[in-house]
Amino acid sequence: MRALLRLVIAAFISVAGIQFAAAQNPEPQQQSVPAEGRGGTYSGGEIIGAGHKFFGSVSRGLAEVVETAISRWGQPNGYILGQEGSGAIVVGLRYGDGTLYTKNAGDRRVFWEGPSVGFDWGGEGARTMMLVYNLPATEAIYKRFVGIDGSAYFVGGFGMTALTIDNIVVVPIRSGVGLRLGANIGYLKFTPRPTWNPF
Repeated sequence: MRALLRLVIAAFISVAGIQFAAAQNPEPQQQSVPAEGRGGTYSGGEIIGAGHKFFGSVSRGLAEVVETAISRWGQPNGYILGQEGSGAIVVGLRYGDGTLYTKNAGDRRVFWEGPSVGFDWGGEGARTMMLVYNLPATEAIYKRFVGIDGSAYFVGGFGMTALTIDNIVVVPIRSGVGLRLGANIGYLKFTPRPTWNPF
C-alpha cells in the first residue's frame, strides 16, 4: 500500500512541472469553429514532418507508425503535440498537456488525464503526438476517450493505440512505451484547463 501511495505521489510530482508551466502560459482564445472542411486534413507527409521536428533524433520509426494509422483511419483533421507523465502499480494515472493544431480552426491548448488498470508497473515521461480524426469542432475534443480493441501497435520504438467517442478517434503515438502498450485498459479525459482529477 505504501509503495502504491509513493508511486501516485511521484506521478503527481512528475506532472507538477507540466501543470506549473501551463499556468505560466496564457490559453489560446477559445472559439467554436468547425475543424473539418475542404483542405482541412493533414497528409502523411505533413504529420511525419511535424513528428520529426517534435521527436528529434528518436523519430526513425515514426513514418511507419503514421502510415499504419493513416491506412486504417485516413488523414487526420487535427493533431496534438505535447508531453505527459504517468506512473502505475496495477492502477495507474496519466497526465499531460499540449496544443491541438487544426488547419481551419486555429490552435488550442489541451490537457489530458486518465486512470488505467492492468499488468502495469513503473513510471515514465514521454513526448506524445496524437492524431485526431473526425473532429467536428475544436471544443469537441473535451470528452472522455476509451480504447479501441485491437488497436495497439509497436513499431521501431514507437507505440500507437486508438481511443474513440462519438465517432471521433484520437491516436496517441508515444516513443519508448515498451510493456505499457496494450498492458492496461483505461481512458483519457481531455480538458481545457489542468486538473488533478483523472475521473
